Amino acid sequence: MRGSIIKRSEDSYRVRVSLGRDTTTGKYTSHYETLRGNKAQAEKRLRELLTELDKGIFVKPGKQTVADYLEQWLHDYCWSNLTPRTAESYQYIVRTHLIPSLGKILLTQLKPEHLQHLYSEKLSAGRSDGKGGLSNRTVRYCHVTMHKALSSAVKLGMIPRNVADAVEAPKVHYHELRTMNESDIHLFLEYARSTPFYALFYTLLFTGMRRSEILALRWSDVDLILCQVSISRTIHQLHNGQIIYGEAKTAKSRRMIALSPSTTIVLKEHREAQQKLRESLSLPFTDDDLVFCHHTGKPYLPDGITHSWHKLALRCGLKGVRLHDARHTHASLMLKQGIHPKIVQERLGHSSIQITLDTYSHVAPGLQEAAANRFDDIVMPKHKDTVEAEL
Repeated sequence: MRGSIIKRSEDSYRVRVSLGRDTTTGKYTSHYETLRGNKAQAEKRLRELLTELDKGIFVKPGKQTVADYLEQWLHDYCWSNLTPRTAESYQYIVRTHLIPSLGKILLTQLKPEHLQHLYSEKLSAGRSDGKGGLSNRTVRYCHVTMHKALSSAVKLGMIPRNVADAVEAPKVHYHELRTMNESDIHLFLEYARSTPFYALFYTLLFTGMRRSEILALRWSDVDLILCQVSISRTIHQLHNGQIIYGEAKTAKSRRMIALSPSTTIVLKEHREAQQKLRESLSLPFTDDDLVFCHHTGKPYLPDGITHSWHKLALRCGLKGVRLHDARHTHASLMLKQGIHPKIVQERLGHSSIQITLDTYSHVAPGLQEAAANRFDDIVMPKHKDTVEAEL
C-alpha cells in the first residue's frame, strides 16, 4: 500500500506514504505527516505527496531554517561564483530584509503566502529608519534574490519547487531616460574643460562605456593608432571602502569600441599631459597605468566621479542628467543618426539586441518615420515629388 490516512482525533489526521526500500539498510521506510483539519484535507495532502513521489520531486522535510540556508547560499554560491559587488548586494538584501522576516521558518515549510506577506510589509513599512516603505524596485530585488536562492535549493534537491514562482513581485515604474542633445553636450564639455575630468567625461559621452569600465581602463587597453579601446575588466568599491577589479560581467561586455577622431585626439593629449605630470613628480609611467586616475596613479572612487558629474551638470543647468545618462545619450544619438541597432548593442556591450531596442524604444518613432521615407526613396524615386505635392 503506497499511502494511508489514520484519524488521530476529531480534527487531526496522520498521513503516511511509503518511500520504498532504503538502499543502505535494505529496510522499507515511510514518511509521516500530522495535520489538523478534516479528512478531505488529509486526502488532498496524501495525493500531493504521491504525486511528488511519482514525479521524483519529493523531498523529505529537514530541520534547516530559511536563515541557515540563506547564509549557506551566500557562502557556498554567491561569494564563490559572483563578482564581489554582486555578492555584497545579495548579502545586504538577505541579512537586512529576508532573514529578519523569514529566517525562523523551516526551508521546506516556506510557502508563497510567506513571501507575498513579506513584500506587502516591506512596501508599507520596510525602511530601516521607520519612515515608510521600500520602493517597488528594492522590494522586487528582494524577490529576485529570494528566487535565485530558492532555485539553487531546488537544484540541490533540498526543496521540491521554487515557491517564489507563485508570487507576484511589485512592478517597477521605469522613468523616462534623460538624455542630452548636441547643444547640451557642447555646453557640458565647455564647462568640463576647467576640471580634471574633461577627458574622462568626453570619452564617456563619445563611447557609451559604463562607469565601472572606463575607470578600470589601462593605457595598454587603448590603441591610439588603430583608434580603439578594449574593454575587459571593471572596477567597484565595496561598502567597506575596498576597491576591487574584476572581469567584465559577460562575454558581450568584453568588447572592442572604435574611437572617433576627436576622442582619439582628446586621449592623446590626456596621455601626454599625464606623462609630463608624472615625470615632473619623478613618478613612473607605464602602459599598465590607469587612463583616468589621480596623479599618483591611485584609482578614482566611482561615487566621487558621479558626484563631480552631478555638480557640473547643475552648473550647466542640466538638472537631473546623471552620469549614466552619458551612456543613454551616446546610444540615442547614434540611433537617431540611423546607426544600426546591432552596432549600438555591440558598442554598449548589451547581452542582446532586444535589450538595446527595449531600452531605447523612445527613439523608435523617429526611426520609423525615417525608414518609411527611405523606402519611398528606394522604390518610388520618380513618383516622390508628385506624391509630396499632392500631400
